[in-house]
Amino acid sequence: MSRLNETIDVLGRLIAYPTISSDSNMDCITYIQDYLTALGARCELTSEEAGKANLFATLGPNGDGGIILSGHTDVVPVEGQDWSSDPFTMRNEGGKLYGRGSCDMKGFIAASMVTAQIYAKQELKRPIHFAFTYDEETGCTGARVLVNQLVKGGLKPSVCIIGEPTSMGIIDGHKGCSGYSTEFTGVEGHSSLPGQAVNALEYASRFVARLMEIREEMPTRAPVNSSFEPPYTTSSVCGLHSGVAHNVIPNKALIEWEMRSVQQSDHDYLRDAMQGFVDTVLLPEMKAKSAKANIEEIFCSEVMGLEPDEHSEAVRLIRDLTGRNSTGVVSFGTEAGLFHGAGISSALCGPGSIEQAHRPDEFVEISQLDECLKMLERLAGELI
Repeated sequence: MSRLNETIDVLGRLIAYPTISSDSNMDCITYIQDYLTALGARCELTSEEAGKANLFATLGPNGDGGIILSGHTDVVPVEGQDWSSDPFTMRNEGGKLYGRGSCDMKGFIAASMVTAQIYAKQELKRPIHFAFTYDEETGCTGARVLVNQLVKGGLKPSVCIIGEPTSMGIIDGHKGCSGYSTEFTGVEGHSSLPGQAVNALEYASRFVARLMEIREEMPTRAPVNSSFEPPYTTSSVCGLHSGVAHNVIPNKALIEWEMRSVQQSDHDYLRDAMQGFVDTVLLPEMKAKSAKANIEEIFCSEVMGLEPDEHSEAVRLIRDLTGRNSTGVVSFGTEAGLFHGAGISSALCGPGSIEQAHRPDEFVEISQLDECLKMLERLAGELI
């Protein structure tokens, strides 16, 4: 069986595991672990959540300077989507492989697993690592655990290739993506007696207004020659939930909001400004009316951005492997920022298009898998 046909077979097996982020990924991880262990890989599982695990596997010598091939095993839900066939049974049709996770990003994982057969037969002078994670789609939870474990253990790989669907283009930067849920607790009351209540909705509305004011400052902070679209940090209010009736002053309000930062300084500026507004203005006013009043962040998901660097070690390596010279940036978040933050040069390059991800009838083109295999096969030359 050719490597391409074997990759197609492995991808079908991976798709058959319904690793939606809300569910366990253990069966999928166990399959990958058994596959790599049979090739002689040293495998380690890490987790901070029951029923979930990251796999970090290594071929070659122990030590620093290795190369990581990274992908997430979780996929987004299929409920409410109009699929032409079972999303967890791969369909091979017209040069395309259909199934949930086919491009995002089990295609890359399958190609990495099959190419591991080449690495396992060589006398490697440089380690090759496989980092397959859980819950990337809900905030890179698993990768945060895995990277922290790498740092704690003192291991220092030099490069990480994250196989997100980039149509095999080289992506050297992406925005950070941070999501928050902020809850306001006031005191309910009859709308005819507003002075006896603390209106959680009104204070939440002031929070939103301040967030929108700061948002207007962000275009002036855009880096010179920023390649992002838009070129500056954005923030959005995505939900405001409050109230039970037109004549009841609400005692609860929940705001769901996010930011997508092009640089860490923007993230810190916006966060500090909003927390300062809460601490020095809104909360003191609410507490003055009732000691029970409060403002609390009840959910926070922060995905670190990857600031562009077309001269990084990761970009240079992928250029050599693919023959491509140009680089680009994307606005969606990935695990690359976490690896980069740990001192590991990181870039994205993987099969499939992000335009197909998260949609019904998600697919990856077989030609893209073939191109990915060729890149990973050439990588063997960097390890011996």
